[in-house]
Parts: sequence; C-alpha cells; structure tokens
Amino acid sequence: MSELFHVGISGARGKMGRAVDLVLDARSDVMVAARFDRGETPDLSRCDVVIDFSMAEASVALAAACARAGAPALVIGSTGFSPEQDAALATAAERIAIVRSGNFSLGVNILIGLVEHAALRLDARDWDIEISEAHHRRKVDAPSGTALMLGEAAANGRGRDLNDLRSPPYDGVGEARETGRIGFSSTRAGGIVGEHTVLFASEDEILTLSHSAIDRSLFARGAVAAAAWVRTRRPGLYDMQDVLGFRQA
Repeated sequence: MSELFHVGISGARGKMGRAVDLVLDARSDVMVAARFDRGETPDLSRCDVVIDFSMAEASVALAAACARAGAPALVIGSTGFSPEQDAALATAAERIAIVRSGNFSLGVNILIGLVEHAALRLDARDWDIEISEAHHRRKVDAPSGTALMLGEAAANGRGRDLNDLRSPPYDGVGEARETGRIGFSSTRAGGIVGEHTVLFASEDEILTLSHSAIDRSLFARGAVAAAAWVRTRRPGLYDMQDVLGFRQA
C-alpha cells in the first residue's frame, strides 16, 4: 500500500481546484489537508505538497510562504507570470521543490517534443510557424501558458530564443510576415477547455500538430501525479518533462 501523503489545494473553489479535489478524492493514498483561495491563510504545516491553480500573483505569494516555512513542496499550474515573478519563483525553489507547468497534460507534453523536433528539421527560410490557442472567456492571460511553451519548443528547435522570434499580432496595412518568425493568435469564447494548434506551412505543404482538451480532469490528474512525484524531491524548479522522466537528472 502506498504511503499516505497530505495535499493542500490552492484556488480550491475555482474550476481546476474542484477538479483536483475530485481526483484526490478517488485516491486512497492521499488526504486533503487544506482547501483555500486567495486572501485566505492556510495551515501549511499540515501539507506535504500544495497544488495551486490560482493566479500568478497569488502563486508567487504562496511559494514565498512555503519557502519561509521550508515546506511543503508546491505544484503550480497558474500562468501569465512576469519576469519579476519568474525570478521570485526561482528564489523560492532554492528552499523548496516546485513543479511548475503551463499544462499538466501528457498529450501536450508529447506535443511539445514533436514541435521541437519538427522545428529542428524544417528550414526556417521555407517553413512558417503559427501557434493558435482557444480557451474559455474567463481566462485572463493571452497567449496561454501552453501556447508559449509550444513557442519555446519551436524556438529551441531553431536554436533561438522565443523573445527573438515571436511575432507581434498581425494588424493593419503593411503588416507582412517576416521570415523565420513565430506567430501567435488567441481566442476567448464560451466554455472552451483548451485547444492548441501548431501550424508549419511552406509554399507546397502544411503540417498541423494539435491537441484538444476534452475535460479539465486530465489536467487535474497530471497535477496530482506531479504532486506525488515532487513531494520527495530536493529543492529546485521542475516541470512535467522531469515528472514524466523525459529529462535526465
């Protein structure tokens, strides 16, 4: 029988928080030790790991609180972090183990690898890359964290930094596409769970790689798997490539 571990849920009343709660409830090796939302003060001492689907600002504050306490470990699914907030998470990861990902789906993480390999093999002079994503109307950041992860994978495949290749939105007269750039487009509508498409297009052919999320439970299951993995790890900043064993230690 697996060792029982205790989980806190940050953003517990949100859609993802409720989905995580349902996944945890179905497992015999987990006990929910705390449920809380932004503005509430949880008892972190009762938790081995906290799963956080809130907002960037709240996630940074939670990471700092966990670091001050020296525990618990943390799984972060929030997106839309500024460079300063990224730096704050890295500082917290010097004291605690953190898994941070813009997407906890196994399928998406496989897609990231495929995108990087395709970008490596398709000449940037001949192949344009466009990344499109669609989410529900309440999502507050754009492009999505997953879209940016896909963009980073494409840029890595081309041996460049995404900041150097990211194209501004196409708008107005004379906004011709620049060779080698990576474009993004976002849709916010209704209750769309998550759609991501990476388009590689040449003059002669089009390659489309895509992923569709059908239910939020797939992200919750991935986050819970990450929580089970990270609770025994040394301090550091990890992602799903580490959790899934795709990256060598």
